[in-house]
Amino acid sequence: MLAMADLRAVPSSDDSLEGAAPAERYAALLRQASLGDEGAFAQLYDAVSSRLYGLVVRVIRDPAQSEEVTQEALLEIWKTASRFDQDRGSALGWMMTIAHRKAVDRVRSAEASSRRDTTYHESTQDVDYDSTAEAAQASLDAERVRRALATLTDAQRGALELAYFGGYTHTEVASMLGLPLGTAKTRIRDGLIRLRDTLGLQS
Repeated sequence: MLAMADLRAVPSSDDSLEGAAPAERYAALLRQASLGDEGAFAQLYDAVSSRLYGLVVRVIRDPAQSEEVTQEALLEIWKTASRFDQDRGSALGWMMTIAHRKAVDRVRSAEASSRRDTTYHESTQDVDYDSTAEAAQASLDAERVRRALATLTDAQRGALELAYFGGYTHTEVASMLGLPLGTAKTRIRDGLIRLRDTLGLQS
């Protein structure tokens, strides 16, 4: 397989998609890429890489790390293109979900590293009871939210992650996932209701 930096130099093997609507074009390029067509993936790379980066940098904030995570997401898209199912959503939504999950994973990894550093620092000095209790409560709250998120359907979780972790509006979420606005709003609303009920049961 070519390195990501080499993709722009790969000529497309099919120019018949130039006039197609973006959603159809992305889906067709993904299908071709799943068959090992590097030219098709080069086209896809040029078409969506900046958009994926825009999503990632809104989650991670750091430009250098965002570039790295975007490349990781594009590599995963290349490797798993055959898993895309057009009946379950748009090609762009599928790719944005991969990029968003990569970004969230990077943030969680950084937070875990920070927690380890904080734990070590706190273990080497006296810490008053109140700050210890607050840290413990914050950890418990985060764990409750993670468990609650796991109870959502993939569709609900994907929409909620874009809306609340990614900071996108309902209209933007609908566009990214290739859904009618009403459907996107319903997924977000139902997900929030389920989160509320689940967290309420755990209280």
